[in-house]
Amino acid sequence: MSRRWPDVLWIVRHGQSAGNVASDAAHLAGLAEIAITERDVDVPLSPLGEQQAIALGRWFAAMPAHERPTVVLSSPYLRARRTAELIREAGGFAADLGIDADERLREKEFGILDRLTRGGVAERFPEQAEFRRLLGKFYHRPPGGESWCDVILRLRSALDTLSLHQREERVLIVCHQVVVLCMRYLLECMTEEEILGIDAEQEVANCSVTSYQFNPALGPKGKMELTRFNFVAPLEVAGAPVTRVPDKPVAAR
Repeated sequence: MSRRWPDVLWIVRHGQSAGNVASDAAHLAGLAEIAITERDVDVPLSPLGEQQAIALGRWFAAMPAHERPTVVLSSPYLRARRTAELIREAGGFAADLGIDADERLREKEFGILDRLTRGGVAERFPEQAEFRRLLGKFYHRPPGGESWCDVILRLRSALDTLSLHQREERVLIVCHQVVVLCMRYLLECMTEEEILGIDAEQEVANCSVTSYQFNPALGPKGKMELTRFNFVAPLEVAGAPVTRVPDKPVAAR
């Protein structure tokens, strides 16, 4: 039987970022705009985010060496790359193993709605708030930005590359909240209603683990089977506070 999938796939959201902290502060203050001076790609981890990444790295390090990641892929955004680096520094995977940045794993782009709170969108771009209400967050694409469908399109390509070059490997992906959910949509062949239902139930926590294992008994060629979703036990055991603030709490997160 021809294999097209890794043995294990871990999909991790980055640790809490300075942008998450600023977003929370803007909402609490009722502001229209989030106070971030950097490009989104350059937003760093917060001190708590670094603590979370180290805690997760120690969880991976506690695994036998033959069970740890053999391939590590990351969004090119600083908060994701730094999360992966801290996991490695904590012994989560081999010190000489590279971290490959893949722009297809980047954060969803928000276009003209970037840095705005939900109230800010309604105030400055009421027509976009109405479009989002009519179309739903899955299909709504703000000017200059992406819909969830756009993210899914680039992730289809990333999964094709994964199946071509990382089959039978143990792959760790460090990325963003919407990317985690869209990967579930693809790997589990979900509908719009199913994935948005999962999204509505809970936020994807910072440094949470969503994992899959190849199951040869699923279908004629085997499939990836979900083993964990939004798993935060490594943080709780290490005493690192769990945070669930969206990267950009705007109309379409």
